[in-house]
Amino acid sequence: MAVNQRSTTMSHYHSEHLVIFTRYPQSGKAKTRMIPALGSEGAAQLQRQMTEHTLRQIGALVEGDRVSADHATSVGIWFSGGTSDLMREWLGLGWHYQPQPDGDLGMRMVAALQAAFDQGVERAVVIGTDCPGVDKRCLTEAFATLQQHDLVLGPATDGGYYLIGLRRLIPELFVGVPWSTADVLQTTLAIAHTLSLSTAQLEPLADVDYPADLPVWEAIQQQLISVIIPVLNEAASIEACLQQIDAADNVEVIVVDGGSQDDTVRRSQAWGVRVLTTDPGRAHQMNVGAQAAAGNLLLFLHADTRLPPNFAALVRQTLAQPNVSAGAFDLKIDDDTMPGLRWVEWGVKWRSRLLQLPYGDQAIFLTAATFRAVGGFPAIPIMEDFELVRRLRSRGRVAIAPATVLTSSRRWKKLGIWRTTVINQLTIAAYLLKLPLTRLAHWYRKS
Repeated sequence: MAVNQRSTTMSHYHSEHLVIFTRYPQSGKAKTRMIPALGSEGAAQLQRQMTEHTLRQIGALVEGDRVSADHATSVGIWFSGGTSDLMREWLGLGWHYQPQPDGDLGMRMVAALQAAFDQGVERAVVIGTDCPGVDKRCLTEAFATLQQHDLVLGPATDGGYYLIGLRRLIPELFVGVPWSTADVLQTTLAIAHTLSLSTAQLEPLADVDYPADLPVWEAIQQQLISVIIPVLNEAASIEACLQQIDAADNVEVIVVDGGSQDDTVRRSQAWGVRVLTTDPGRAHQMNVGAQAAAGNLLLFLHADTRLPPNFAALVRQTLAQPNVSAGAFDLKIDDDTMPGLRWVEWGVKWRSRLLQLPYGDQAIFLTAATFRAVGGFPAIPIMEDFELVRRLRSRGRVAIAPATVLTSSRRWKKLGIWRTTVINQLTIAAYLLKLPLTRLAHWYRKS
């Protein structure tokens, strides 16, 4: 969601405020209790992935608020380690960042809550990024519960809590608490009882703090879809592409820029997605994105292609079918003024289904393990999607999900339907005849 659509700061009145505590993922300084199992770099990568997962859940909450007049939620990210510039570079421009002050965890939470209530919010909730089960439903329930209770707590299965919410600042709740022990929740409840606070608890959830907790996170990753978008000067298309993906459940987005000279990078960062920069070349860019992806499921998307609203469920369902190595969608072209395009769509449909040869503009998706097994996209300047799908056919069926992607008609408008079709077919023939790929790529782009 774009910055101007997000309720991420408290510059205007908001009835609800969410505080997120996290740490910059610096090797050796993040998730240190995981280092014996994952190593310093692996632990830092876990910190990165879990924070990004939490923000995807927050994004779904804020997006829901955007279309509802009942209430509005602002968000503040309170971080340790790193700097505000590093946080913006990592997580994008669409969030409000605040360094955590010195002191124990209780003192830091008091400071964050004080800042929120000083701005006039009615309900404030604090969470960390260690509990992957925290989602939109959980947060919505927490804020709703605060309308009838002074205090809401989300019990963690290790004896702590993953969430605390208040209607006013009560500093006593954070004094004398044995942080990082199994007695945190019970001590807090005892203090609340002494203060005669009306208290409610959410369902218990598991934190991921120690190596033994990793299966909790791995279960989340199994269903996570990483959408990888290679871009080069796509400022005119990228925002509509990202907006359409934004509300999907358990989906991360990675934009891989190949040296854009326009506003593509800034516009992508403004949506809070992860942006990587690398050398140009679509195959190389997509391989870089896949290497950085946290998800077990990968989907490669062109910036001028729009996914169907229920794409995430369709990806998971398609890849769960027996003997399926990969999938893609049927194709629709976004122009109703050129009747010949309906014939192009018909040809794509039957080529994809009969020959199992979808192309890149149909949003190819597969598991990360299969992608690695076939060696990723081949390092060639053209036809990388064609060659990848040929390799995938040898490992199983390339299935077509029962929905369409909508792709831009810009190439057909520029060159004409028949000329575009002839160029595409000649390119395929030249590739199969093993003509020099550098010359073929030059001819294709020039034509």
